[in-house]
Amino acid sequence: MLVAFSVSPSGVAPGDAAMPNSAPGAAADSVHDAVADAVRIVRESGLPNSTDSMFTTIEGEWDEVFDVIRRATEAVGRHGSRVSLVLKADIRPGHTGEITGKVERLEAALERQTPSSR
Repeated sequence: MLVAFSVSPSGVAPGDAAMPNSAPGAAADSVHDAVADAVRIVRESGLPNSTDSMFTTIEGEWDEVFDVIRRATEAVGRHGSRVSLVLKADIRPGHTGEITGKVERLEAALERQTPSSR
């Protein structure tokens, strides 16, 4: 299965004083440290994965994928009093290597459709 997920903290981390209001885009508004903690857990899992600007996609069996997502979500939770988690899953038993295979098939289809190949 493939699962694309996005996890982000909000609110004040337990035990932290409230942060003063800051200008939009200031470092206090960023979640990159929390997201880095989540991505580190995914990468250390050893499961095939890919991260882009919006989601991290992980491939594996149901239990192992959701264990990693749970641990990544818990890590992000240490950065705020709430956590937002968005999931999208492609559950296709018996298929592996789809984290790259799907993209390779798409690129091949695009190549076949280029004007020079018609």
